[in-house]
Amino acid sequence: MRPFQGRIKWATTGVITGVCLCLVMMAAGIGCGKKAPPRALQKPGQSVASPGDPTATLDNGQLTLTWSHETDPDDAALPPKYFDVSMAVPAACEGCPFVFESVARVPVPDMVFQMPVPEPGVRYFRVQAVGDHDVRSQYSRTVVVEVP
Repeated sequence: MRPFQGRIKWATTGVITGVCLCLVMMAAGIGCGKKAPPRALQKPGQSVASPGDPTATLDNGQLTLTWSHETDPDDAALPPKYFDVSMAVPAACEGCPFVFESVARVPVPDMVFQMPVPEPGVRYFRVQAVGDHDVRSQYSRTVVVEVP
């Protein structure tokens, strides 16, 4: 005689189903909930060149950030309308990423950003060129400024 296994089979199936449902619900809840705005596909040559050679200086109570920019007729032929300057401060916890926030829009042809020297500490700056229809370049390299 075989023992009755009907209840065990249903109990095992119910547990497995419950665990799977919990995993699916947990996976659906993972994420920051923030989605990037849609961007139009870019054709070759229909992009904006990224700014180059950013440098920062501290002088007479002013922080000055300068950069260069050249269009590339083959890869990045669109001219920029303005440059978006972003700044970040070190994160509060070690290993946490720091968040860049836009601090200025510099109109073309200017390639200089000035601000009063902030309180002592480390600041990170980067620049991005922005063209018509919000076509954005890659970011420049990040410049680290240590304010004594």
